[in-house]
Amino acid sequence: MKKLCSLALLGLAFLGASAQSGTDNRPAYQRFPKVPPIKILQVDSATYFTRENLKKNLPVMIVVFNPECEHCQHETEELIKHIDEFRQIQIVMATPQSFGQMKSFYVRYGLDRFKNIAVGQDERFVLPSFFMIHNLPYLAFYDKKQDLISTHEGTMPVSEILDVFKQ
Repeated sequence: MKKLCSLALLGLAFLGASAQSGTDNRPAYQRFPKVPPIKILQVDSATYFTRENLKKNLPVMIVVFNPECEHCQHETEELIKHIDEFRQIQIVMATPQSFGQMKSFYVRYGLDRFKNIAVGQDERFVLPSFFMIHNLPYLAFYDKKQDLISTHEGTMPVSEILDVFKQ
């Protein structure tokens, strides 16, 4: 009887271990290399920007930021300085921080001036877990077919950002 129980437990352990070996532990953005299901509350507090709002045949850069992060502020300032070089790139800036912080950031940098920049609050905290973010700003680059090119954590020089889209 002990042998039968031991054999049964061993069999269950083996089945459990073999079931785990097929698990894909890669982050969601690697398993699903298309633009994620973005849904950010825009500054008007009434409308959402979603992936369906993205224009077809234009590359996309997603920037996950914290309005109080100095690195995020610096990256935004650099993007604004070189905005003419980003005219053919859709920029989606999303923050999981409070709506008030996001709105203040939006106003501070005058982001309403740029038609290719969408800014909003990621109310459901989808993007941090989708990308498994550890450092901000977080940049995700997608080609004109909305396929993932690459990602980057932390600030990145504008020249290097533009080079990503030239590949």
